[in-house]
Amino acid sequence: MSATVPLGAPTRQARLARAAVATLFLTNGAAFFNVVPRYPQIKADLDVSNAVFGVALTGYPIGALLAGLLAGAVIRRFRSARVAAFGIVVATVATLAIPFAPNWIAFGGALFVVGALDAVVDVAQNAHGLRVQRIYRRSILNSLHGVWSVGAVLGGLMGSAAAGLRVPLALHLAVSAALFGVVAVVAYRFLLPGPEDAERPAEDRAPASGDGPPAAPPVRGGPRSFTGPAVRMLAALGVLAACGALVEDAGASWGAIYLSGDLYADAATAGMAVVAFQVAMTAGRLTGDRVVDRFGQRTVVRTGGVLAAVGMGAALAVPSVATSLAGFALAGLGFATLVPAAMHTADELPGLPAGTGLTVVSWLLRGGFLLSPLLVGFVADLVSLRAGLLSVVLAGVITVVLARVLVNRAPA
Repeated sequence: MSATVPLGAPTRQARLARAAVATLFLTNGAAFFNVVPRYPQIKADLDVSNAVFGVALTGYPIGALLAGLLAGAVIRRFRSARVAAFGIVVATVATLAIPFAPNWIAFGGALFVVGALDAVVDVAQNAHGLRVQRIYRRSILNSLHGVWSVGAVLGGLMGSAAAGLRVPLALHLAVSAALFGVVAVVAYRFLLPGPEDAERPAEDRAPASGDGPPAAPPVRGGPRSFTGPAVRMLAALGVLAACGALVEDAGASWGAIYLSGDLYADAATAGMAVVAFQVAMTAGRLTGDRVVDRFGQRTVVRTGGVLAAVGMGAALAVPSVATSLAGFALAGLGFATLVPAAMHTADELPGLPAGTGLTVVSWLLRGGFLLSPLLVGFVADLVSLRAGLLSVVLAGVITVVLARVLVNRAPA
């Protein structure tokens, strides 16, 4: 028997569901970012060039791209709560293959599996977060992404500490998997029950049969089909999301390598690149809902693009450990609200079946994660890693141009 949560003031159940989905965002961020600060060690152990390491890193986004479009079907079959919580458990277990990869192909294969799992989990946790947001009747998605960034900072700190203390990678990731897997299972108990569109107005819900998935997804906002303006909007939103992914991946995958290789920082200091990026992004996301409510999505995202481009550009023009950490921090702050804004706009786009916009933009988001390691790794070997990181500046400029597709008001 399916249960629904009534619209209106948040109930105790809704508050617990918000805390639970926030916990899933946190564990999702923390689990993988335990690995990122160990990239310099992994690269050294594999004894490969920047370009080859970049190719290996594409295993993650390729897996995500191939699995991402399946997320909607998986969620309709098992519901977002189960997919998000238990998907995190499986993904953390999958990271345990990384320490045992004998070559870069096997390492890329392990990342392929982790990326595929993460893509489905990512759509599921965002879908569930949007369910909770409908109950609250105000924006909470930025704060959920902020909690993901808290998890990424936590994971980055754990990884940096483990690298500095020379903790064996296998032991380090086993502890991480056990810890965050248990947290995800506990959070599952408090997620929202019922079908995925239970919190939508009755006229927007799809007819359902029993406890199974909806018989047909609802089309909101009129009779428009999946053509013309809707496709163009999705394309622009997808490019925006891909820019956000490219910047996040540049900070995560290459920050520690840039500091340790080009600037000769020690392992613990190099790992702080991703921490600086994620701390700033966390601050931006935790305050983002309030800022967006005041200034609107378009203004906030466009200003952030300028901040990231100028900040990272200045850091690369005057290279040092201090300026680089500041540049990564400004990039993280500038892109803090971009992905949540693109996801929310896509999920509410008129003329599309429910969930279609979110799934498509989430899939295109993974294209940014695929492009980034290839682009940065290729330019790094051809010119320098410093030149490769100019991709962050380019993404900032593109964001300033395309931010016009976002409505310049708070999300409803």
